[in-house]
Amino acid sequence: MIDTNELVERNAVVAGGGRFAGLGLMPSAGLTVIGCVDPRVDPSAVLGLGLGEAAVIRNVGGRVTPATLRTLGMLAEVVQARTGGSGPGIGHYAVLHHTDCGITDLAAFPDLLAEYFEVPAADLDAKAVTDPVAAVRVDTEILRRRLRPGVSVSGLVYDVATGLIDVVVPAAGADS
Repeated sequence: MIDTNELVERNAVVAGGGRFAGLGLMPSAGLTVIGCVDPRVDPSAVLGLGLGEAAVIRNVGGRVTPATLRTLGMLAEVVQARTGGSGPGIGHYAVLHHTDCGITDLAAFPDLLAEYFEVPAADLDAKAVTDPVAAVRVDTEILRRRLRPGVSVSGLVYDVATGLIDVVVPAAGADS
């Protein structure tokens, strides 16, 4: 087990390189990734992202839930506050799901999933909980309907066995 002392020691090594100096609050690559909390699927590592290139939101299953949408709304307000609305903001949202996701184990708990998605249990089939390819299509569609015009949304599925991603939903603009 990694304890607090070890975390402090590791941080000192990382901070000693000075790579944090000059990083801005806004992602330098104009990217937000929505991914899963699974430790095998760190979006920055999987996608080869450098520090400061992307904002990363992680939750169970990497799903676009009402809570995720609220978080995105809050982040949009941060961008507005920091840039006065004139900054570049986020130009690309990537939804990153993966194979062998633990959320599939929660299919046996429909009430829990219904609460998570804030939908009636009878509507859970539309969330495609047990199929990452279908689920990434569901979530990218939600984003495309909810985000401002001109931003790009894509959907990716990471294979935990091979380390490769498949582009399930190619990048395209939001509808509204």
